[in-house]
Amino acid sequence: MTHVPPRSLAQALWRGGRGHCPRCDGARLFAAWLRPVAHCPACGQDWRGHRADDFPPYLAILVTGHVMAPVIIELGLHTALSWPVMLALCLVMTVTLVLGLLQPAKGAVIALQWWLGLHGFAADPGKAGRPLSEPAIETRNRNET
Repeated sequence: MTHVPPRSLAQALWRGGRGHCPRCDGARLFAAWLRPVAHCPACGQDWRGHRADDFPPYLAILVTGHVMAPVIIELGLHTALSWPVMLALCLVMTVTLVLGLLQPAKGAVIALQWWLGLHGFAADPGKAGRPLSEPAIETRNRNET
């Protein structure tokens, strides 16, 4: 099966955010909820070099805060809910949003690192429109001759 590499950063981010391999879009990026696969079963990309660290939770919390702030203000100003009910409602919505955004954020961060060639992705032959089956060394050797 031939997999097409992403043509742009946006396409790679979209693939990673959906939990698919940013390189080929042919397999799942995650083996478990937040644990990426070691290698893509479709294209063989090694995903162990990523260093997403704290950036995905930061993004999830940032987006959740910007979504929840107007919701909390509207609930406080325009409803007659008691504070325990409003607190419970807001906590459930906040936790749901943060947990729902963590995996897409991590997938997008891994895709961004891969696209930019950061950490263990510096010599990835599948990036920048190069065919996935063609190693970077062979491409360099052909260009030199």
